Amino acid sequence: MTTFEWSDLDQKAVDTGRVLAADAVQKVGNGHPGTAMSLSPAAYVLFQKVMRHDPHDDQWLGRDRFVMSAGHSSLTQYVQLFLAGYGLEMDDLAALRTEGSLTPGHPEYGHTKGVEITTGPLGQGLSSAVGMAMAARRAHGLLDPDAPEGESIFDHFVYVISGDGCLEEGITSEASSLAGTQKLGNLILIYDDNRISIEDDTSIAFSEDVLARYAAYGWHTQHVDWLNGGDYHEDVEALFNAIEEAKKVMDKPSIIKLSTIIAWPTPTKQGTGAAHGAALGEDEIRQTKEILGLDPDKSFFIAPEVLEHTRSQAAAKAKAAREEWQAKFDEWAAANPEQKNLLERLQARELPEAFEDAFPTFEAGKAVATRAASGVVLNAVKDVLPELWGGSADLAGSNNTLLKGEPSFFPEDRSSSMFPGNAFGRNLHFGVREHGMGAIVNGISLHGLTRPYGGTFFVFADYMRPAVRLAAIMKTPSIFVWTHDSVGVGEDGPTHQPIEHLWAYRAIPGLDIVRPADANEVSYAWRGILERTDRPAGIILSRQNLPVPARGEGEATADTLASAEGVLKGGYVLADAERVDVVLIATGSEVAVALEARQELAKEGIGARVVSMPCIEWFTEQDEDYRESVIPSSIKARVSVEAGSTFGWRTFVGDAGRMVGIDHFGESAAGDLLLDKYDINAANVARAAKESIAAAK
Repeated sequence: MTTFEWSDLDQKAVDTGRVLAADAVQKVGNGHPGTAMSLSPAAYVLFQKVMRHDPHDDQWLGRDRFVMSAGHSSLTQYVQLFLAGYGLEMDDLAALRTEGSLTPGHPEYGHTKGVEITTGPLGQGLSSAVGMAMAARRAHGLLDPDAPEGESIFDHFVYVISGDGCLEEGITSEASSLAGTQKLGNLILIYDDNRISIEDDTSIAFSEDVLARYAAYGWHTQHVDWLNGGDYHEDVEALFNAIEEAKKVMDKPSIIKLSTIIAWPTPTKQGTGAAHGAALGEDEIRQTKEILGLDPDKSFFIAPEVLEHTRSQAAAKAKAAREEWQAKFDEWAAANPEQKNLLERLQARELPEAFEDAFPTFEAGKAVATRAASGVVLNAVKDVLPELWGGSADLAGSNNTLLKGEPSFFPEDRSSSMFPGNAFGRNLHFGVREHGMGAIVNGISLHGLTRPYGGTFFVFADYMRPAVRLAAIMKTPSIFVWTHDSVGVGEDGPTHQPIEHLWAYRAIPGLDIVRPADANEVSYAWRGILERTDRPAGIILSRQNLPVPARGEGEATADTLASAEGVLKGGYVLADAERVDVVLIATGSEVAVALEARQELAKEGIGARVVSMPCIEWFTEQDEDYRESVIPSSIKARVSVEAGSTFGWRTFVGDAGRMVGIDHFGESAAGDLLLDKYDINAANVARAAKESIAAAK
């Protein structure tokens, strides 16, 4: 076991960290001081005594990951980043929760150096940490498969601090259960058992035995009790030893229940709900500083020798860790030139040269469900994109997310007759855990090196919306595969038929929603998604078969359909007319309906342009000239066609336009019958087109 050393300067750094948290919240007038005060020693042990990290390079490949799942206590992390020398200075702590500061109210990925993930919605951090731990194991298998477990340069630990609130949220039950099944020995959770939440004592709503629950999940459990039967004592060495013990357990994730007193050692606020989410008051902070032997007349102060100690200690530890790791890396790189080249490509988020050639073209004339086409595309590109992996929430066969011939990702003893696998496999099985899946996919994506996807029925995307929203906030390239996209699902009925979902998800800023019309559009949709690495995307796919029309190789004419390559621009002219009287804008399965309506209108001498609009987000990022060329402002007669809510289409069709859609729930019946019953058919689109032409005049 590593020798534990603790000096007076270490203790003074911990105590200074407590009052810096109190000062910061007091200055801004709002925030969460109590947890940051009581967790100061635990966080200090992690950052100064345990974790492998480098304050001067927060993207170092060999680093451990830290997740502040209890994101409201952002000061717990900010203070340690300040003490370790990540770039935060005293002025940054004093600017807590103010405009433009590096210390926002909750940790934000990409905003503050050293923050690995945006947290705040409770439970998301811990759940994404499960994904990070999975990603580390996958990176080991992808780049260094012959190295024993725990001995690869790609192996590292993921440390999490969570509170009662995180463990109350259902998402952590989902993710923690899967972590136990996966035997993620590289995941270590410190659970701050302070028994306080916004509504004060957690006993009113939270009474379970957390360690028994996690033992049932298959976790290694320990309890470090600083309460000592009422004689409170912060035994930092006991916590350090518990962490070191957890690191030895390679076949189970670990939870350390750390019993603390919130806001210790404040004279009147410790152990109370009042310390959770409000400033403590000048007098309370003054008395606390006196108790700790600090100058009560000084705010935002740290003794120079203390800061010099923490930063030099962190730097020295980082230097030693990097030298040891770099020697192993150099040895690996020399022995594995192909894997080294792959690593460099993955780190740069570049695609291989053969990328575009790998995407299949589907023969015209045969009807194919876009979910089935998606499965074909995934299997066509998997060999040129070894970083691509994923699975479904127990729906692999329905979502077509399975990579054929690839082992599943889980310990070998979890294999079934249908799904053989190993610890380094490629097919993920999330179980019926949509919300956990969303957060885990985010964690894998944030970890870097690999590109994950997770699938379910589109209607159940509602179960994972908070995780999807966080992916958009973080601009992480998570991929969500959502199938069974409309009332075309049929007999399963209204509980399984998405209506409002397309526009509900388009409403999330920074999320690409891609709904391809046919198999060839699916191929380009996946290409467009994979080419973009600065945002998440959802690909929306049909259960029912859709026609694969014959296309030309270029732009549309009155006689020839355009190439599906237009998908890459989000919207394009699929079919045109010699004289355009009306523009039909359709997505997904309704593009075929619009094409049929175009033919009906042509019989009456009406020229209709059909615009396929698989991704509104990609279309709106095109320049104005391109958008004008597709939907000319001079043509006021327009019809949108989509088998779902018409909510947002007015923006595209204008005042004279008409919207063909479904603004009510469905029912249990054959999908084709329902689409026709709800007027998602060529006759109704043609009727709407003529109404719009009349209105435009």
